[in-house]
Amino acid sequence: MTDYTTILFDFGGVIAAEGFRTGLEAIGGEQGLDPAETFRLGKEIVFDGGYAVGAVDEVAYWNEFRRRTGITLPDTALRRHILDRFVPFPEMLKGLEQLRRRGYIVAMVSDQTNWLDELDQRHHFFPLFHRVFNSYHHGRSKRDLRFFTEVLEELGCRPEVAIFLDDDPGNVERARSVGITGLLVTSPRQALSDLEDILGKD
Repeated sequence: MTDYTTILFDFGGVIAAEGFRTGLEAIGGEQGLDPAETFRLGKEIVFDGGYAVGAVDEVAYWNEFRRRTGITLPDTALRRHILDRFVPFPEMLKGLEQLRRRGYIVAMVSDQTNWLDELDQRHHFFPLFHRVFNSYHHGRSKRDLRFFTEVLEELGCRPEVAIFLDDDPGNVERARSVGITGLLVTSPRQALSDLEDILGKD
């Protein structure tokens, strides 16, 4: 049995409800567009346009989003749809506290933007983590394997003693490809149950 030391968590869809997807889908639906296509386009722009890795700012992101969709809502209305939907799951916050008490290193590894800092100001979850790695500040996203290896290096952690939880299958597979144990998350209960199966109970 592996003696795991480090647990890495995605944010949206794992620690909190997935506000980016549901927010963009709501925007599309309200504007008479296909919700799934609005999300697909918004996600494409956030990565291909560089917002996810801090290459452009939020103003540039929304300008491109409006140009590509024809939506005319102002930044304030668009961002409210997204940020208000990123609500942390209480059971996950409790789970983080328990993992820390048990001696595990707990870190966030998220493809987020400046929104993550604002969400922490609302919900105060950063103190639950030993480190927070945000693609917007780090300059790489989880689409780049080097993000995972650099996180491990900064934590002084070997891949075989780390577990990574994400709701995106591609991110989970990329983590596994560098030797990290990857868990695909479908719900907080499932995530915590799978972790308990791997780590065991005290």
